[in-house]
Amino acid sequence: MDRASALALLKEHVKGDILKRHSTAVEASMRAYARKNGEDEETWGIAGMLHDFDWDVCPSPEQHPQYGAGILRQRNAPEWLVHAVLSHGNSTGVKRETPMEHALFAVDELSGFVIAVALVRPSKSLRDTDAASVRKKMKDKRFAATINREELVQGAEELGIPLDEHITFVINALKPVAEQLGLKP
Repeated sequence: MDRASALALLKEHVKGDILKRHSTAVEASMRAYARKNGEDEETWGIAGMLHDFDWDVCPSPEQHPQYGAGILRQRNAPEWLVHAVLSHGNSTGVKRETPMEHALFAVDELSGFVIAVALVRPSKSLRDTDAASVRKKMKDKRFAATINREELVQGAEELGIPLDEHITFVINALKPVAEQLGLKP
């Protein structure tokens, strides 16, 4: 599967702008981690782009991402992609086995959290969003309440890097696509 095919699949199933922006953010973060690790950016980016593609069409949240994995298999998507989609959260019980899968778990929720932090800053920009501001918002359980803080920490642990370093990396990965994410450059 190439990026054009993945993008077509995304457009077919994703209707909401919030999910489109989330897919863009996770793709950008995954591409950055692929570069850092000397891995294939296209492969990692596709996994990031498609990890939640079924969310808008899935019959229930409890069936995500298994529903999407079924669609991928019907489309003869490679098994590495299906496994990455299934392992990107803790709810499926599918074990993350590859560096790509660990990175996908690590950037998924954090990308959204970083964007949320930037959106409440006066500048609405990633320019003045840093690890300290993200960590401060992590302590406020009412802020972006649906994001599991323990999983944010777990993601950095799975990558084997300090949380602040991981947060900073994701912030920097999102800067080139800031306008696509609804943020100021």
